[in-house]
Amino acid sequence: MDKKKIYSIWFIVPAMAIFCVFFLLPMVISFFFSMTVWDFNSYTFCGFDNFKTFFGDSSLSISIKNTLIYAVLTCGFKLVLAFLLAVFLTSKIKTKNFLRSIVFFPNLISTIAVGITFSALMHPTKGLINSVIGIFGGTGADWLGNPKTALFAVIAVDIWKGVGIATVIFIAGMQSIDKTYYEAASIDGAGAWEQLKAITVPLSRPAMNSVIILAFIGGMRTFDLIWAMTGGGPGYVTEVMASTVYKQYAAGYYGLSTAGNVIMFIMIAILAFPLQKFLLSKEVE
Repeated sequence: MDKKKIYSIWFIVPAMAIFCVFFLLPMVISFFFSMTVWDFNSYTFCGFDNFKTFFGDSSLSISIKNTLIYAVLTCGFKLVLAFLLAVFLTSKIKTKNFLRSIVFFPNLISTIAVGITFSALMHPTKGLINSVIGIFGGTGADWLGNPKTALFAVIAVDIWKGVGIATVIFIAGMQSIDKTYYEAASIDGAGAWEQLKAITVPLSRPAMNSVIILAFIGGMRTFDLIWAMTGGGPGYVTEVMASTVYKQYAAGYYGLSTAGNVIMFIMIAILAFPLQKFLLSKEVE
């Protein structure tokens, strides 16, 4: 083998070692222990029984549906709201720097703190939200205690907290667009809407794709906000994959919870990789 090739191969050895030790090896070990009944002293091989139990128990399998609903809705709303905010915050308004700070502020707050705060704000009798609704003659709701609204209430809070970082990504993408495109479009008589549709949207694709992937994977992995606001309740209506896995660990069902982790990893991989490939194919060359 050419000495130059051997020399170049050594540059990837540290990265490969880190990848194998901190990603590949734990993944293989997790897959093995997902097929066992184990504790910290011993294990018993059980094949795919943990996976059968996970999908067979309605209280466990419902978390898969909730996870997908949560990921799709938070991703979709963050994408639309962040894009609109970025368009507004890259315009010629004088206070845009101040407004950018306000939009980004929720990202600086701990997710647990956000969850606890909104749990208090959404209290059915003492919460500020219902009090304001009552002032205008409306009737408040038990936002987190009603099975019909609990999941969507948490989703709304997640959107409020996460839209700021998505907006920053969009702003960075829009500011990187060459201004000569807009100048040429203006000379040709294109208005603001035509420029947005023909220039901003297509050339913001890389930023848009980043927002979609990050928001979708973040929604699939969500745990802390739901745990702080509802703990997965009432019943199982806000139960997601991560909270289910946590509960199984806490109850001592380590093999079952490991199987849940493996299922969550496979779900994210199956959905995220084709989605990323599709989005990259739509980018403007």
